[in-house]
Amino acid sequence: MTQPQTERGVLPAVGSLLGRAGRAGGRRLQAAIGGAERTRVVVLLAAVLGLSSADASTVGAAARPLRDALHISNTDIGLLVTVTSLVAAVASIPFGVLADRIRRTWTLGAVIVLWGAAMIWSATAGDFGELLLTRVFLGGVTAAAGPLVASLVGDYFPAAERGRIYGYILAGELFGAGIGFAVTGDIAALSWQAAFVILALPAFVLAWLVFKLPEPERGGRSALVHPEAPVEEAPADEPHETDAQRFARERGVEPDPELVLKRDPRRMGLIRATRYILSIKTNIVLIVSSACGYYFLAGVQTFGVEFVTKQYGIAQVLGTLVLLVVGAGAIVGVLAGGAIGDRLLRRGYLNGRILVSAISATAAVVLFVPAIFTGSAVTALPYITLAALALSAQNPPLDAARLDIMVPLLWGRAEGIRTFLRTMAQALAPLLFGAVSDHVFGGGRSGLQWTFVVMLVPLGASAWLLYRALGTYPRDVATAAASASRAGAPRTRETLA
Repeated sequence: MTQPQTERGVLPAVGSLLGRAGRAGGRRLQAAIGGAERTRVVVLLAAVLGLSSADASTVGAAARPLRDALHISNTDIGLLVTVTSLVAAVASIPFGVLADRIRRTWTLGAVIVLWGAAMIWSATAGDFGELLLTRVFLGGVTAAAGPLVASLVGDYFPAAERGRIYGYILAGELFGAGIGFAVTGDIAALSWQAAFVILALPAFVLAWLVFKLPEPERGGRSALVHPEAPVEEAPADEPHETDAQRFARERGVEPDPELVLKRDPRRMGLIRATRYILSIKTNIVLIVSSACGYYFLAGVQTFGVEFVTKQYGIAQVLGTLVLLVVGAGAIVGVLAGGAIGDRLLRRGYLNGRILVSAISATAAVVLFVPAIFTGSAVTALPYITLAALALSAQNPPLDAARLDIMVPLLWGRAEGIRTFLRTMAQALAPLLFGAVSDHVFGGGRSGLQWTFVVMLVPLGASAWLLYRALGTYPRDVATAAASASRAGAPRTRETLA
């Protein structure tokens, strides 16, 4: 009788301790983000990207059970992943159009319900053809995440802190990828159907919470301001001016007269809007740089464990552990990169966000080189972790900078186009990494090693382009401000009530 009584005393104590730790962590997070309402928005948007990322990684995590149960090959597994990515790339463009025209919170909640339904459908698939069809459907609905989240971030949060906020949200995306890779992989070892169902259930809860989010007014005029930030009142009939746009105006930066919009962006068709979005020089640089970063990351996610085990001569369990440590470094990177870019901007450095991204991309290239050539896991781990930190640190400032150079009523379409190109790069990465390794460098450890070296070239090119963007970003910021003023402020009253 003594042992059960002891257990009855210990378990409540442990539960109470965990509860207190959770409440303390929640209070600290609220203090860091700036209140309960802002924290709710950040956590839910991070959960949206996290769930999307976890869904996308489930097939890879459950590859072995799927092969055994459905009698399929590695090529079929790759096809499931590639098809999902390609469909998501194409579907991101129409979702970008919707993000600029309809109520975003309701749309996002509706598609999350469809995510859950697609995952449950995947669990019931009886053969490869049906599973492939479910992944096509899943790719189509998860494509909504990028454009809708980007547009909502721009309107929920003031421009001066969007980099830091994006850091929190992208940390959720990385955390979701880790959940899909580690947790569902273990569940899939017992039942691949259970892995899909486990990810489907949170989708319905998340959808209900997203439905309850208030729809922010377009143009950032009803943003959730940090309680400690100074409140700046803008005239009701004037578009909201970001800090970057204000600095550009104060320093006399002239807009590009050929790119200043003279009509309401809502009246622009998709082709004309796409042509305009791709005519902004800085935007092209940011899209290419982001695509190169995600391209390299997709290659690491696909072949990272195999490279680590072969290059450093360690077991697969230790290789997975190494990548989890690297993932933790990537989370630190997204949190730090956005905050540093915002701080530089607040101190009056107009190009602060671009500079942080350029330095981060450069550091990632430099740090990956010794990690690739060393033969010791102990020696390589600091380099790989810091390289992952730098690689991820460039994304939040880039995401915030894209909103500064784009008219608010084009945010959804601009992000849809960016997501299309980025997802295409991610979809091609596993195929190109594998093909170069096998057919150019002869496969094996050496083949992967030199493949990673070659794939650092586009990453280095993206860093070079970001330094070039230091010269174009101020003028494009001024052009966005002039376009918003010339085209007129939004007349819709989608309030936060």
